[in-house]
This record gives sequence, structure tokens and C-alpha cells, in this order.
Amino acid sequence: MEPFRVHTGVVAPLDQADIDTDQIIPKQFLKSVSREGYGDFLFHDWRTEESGAINPAFILNRDLYKGASILLAGRNFGCGSSREHAAWALKDFGFRVILAPSFADIFRENADQNGLAALSLEESVVRELLARAHNEAPLRLTVDLEQCTVADSGTLIASFEIDDFRKMCLLEGLDRIGLTLRQAEAISSFEQQRWPNRPEVASESF
Repeated sequence: MEPFRVHTGVVAPLDQADIDTDQIIPKQFLKSVSREGYGDFLFHDWRTEESGAINPAFILNRDLYKGASILLAGRNFGCGSSREHAAWALKDFGFRVILAPSFADIFRENADQNGLAALSLEESVVRELLARAHNEAPLRLTVDLEQCTVADSGTLIASFEIDDFRKMCLLEGLDRIGLTLRQAEAISSFEQQRWPNRPEVASESF
């Protein structure tokens, strides 16, 4: 997983609360366990019209927001089902950061496991940034995870809080598997010491 330290990118404003995972990636597209390819279906029901044509009014279809890598949204982002595909779709589309007043817990965990920084800002700050992203497009922001800051051209806009464990994992690019592998030597040592004292469950592999 790619470490996340500092990221600068264009902001796409999605001024809506309670965006659920079925809106992020509709269930009919959950046909693969690969993490790649889901970006094509991100926000499918909003990005396309019933005819299948591109919806020119949707924010991610506008030229001003092409290549956006920071998504700005309303509170309770990622609610609904626990599908990890939602984080996969956002990452595959090109987003590295989601800024919102709050997130569904499972979505935030899935985002962390995929190197997608889901960071909470005060709602008043989010509303101000949403207005700026509409009126000053393309708005570019810099998110510094080490300093826990969001800035515009070097000018501090806001600070955010993140617990030490989440921060460490994102900074070092570690998912749960990576964390486990980091302790491989200690795990092996523990097994070597434990199994001789448990002959009833010991196997030849130990």
C-alpha cells in the first residue's frame, strides 16, 4: 500500500450528506474481487442518465473538476452497507483524500486499509470549502498528514485530528496484512517457543 504523507490536488465538491455505499458503487457492479476497474462505476447513477448518456450536470463530469483527487462531501459519508468496493472505487477513480464532517465507521476503516485518507473537518470549515470549490474552481488544497493540516497555497485553512494508530498506518502504508508481516519474526519466535509445550496440537510444520 502506498504511504500517505502530503498530497496536493484539485477538490471536487459533492454537497450532500449521508452518501451511502450503494450510491458510491451500486451493487450490480460488485462482480470482482480485484481492486481495479471500479472507478468506471463510481457514482454511476449520478454520473449517467437513465439513457446511459453522461450526465453533464454531475460535478465529476465537469471539465473544471477533471483529475480531482480530493473529494469534499457532507456528513456521514460512506454510510450503508460495509462493502469495501466503495473505497476501491474512489481510489481507482483517482481520489486520495475524502474530507467530510463525519464518516461511517466501517467505511473509514475500509478507506484506511486501502490508503485512502478519510479525514474529518469541522462542518463549518467543510461548508466554506464547498462554497469555494464551486466559486473558485479548480480549487487546489494541500493535505499534510504528518502535520494534520489542510492548506491553500501555503495558507493554513484547518487542522484535523486523527488517532495515532490510523496516522501511523497511513504514513507507513500499512494495512492489516502489512502490520502482521512486520511482526513475522516475533510471531515465528513465539510459535517456536509455544508448540514444544503443546504436543497435543503440535504439527510437523513446527
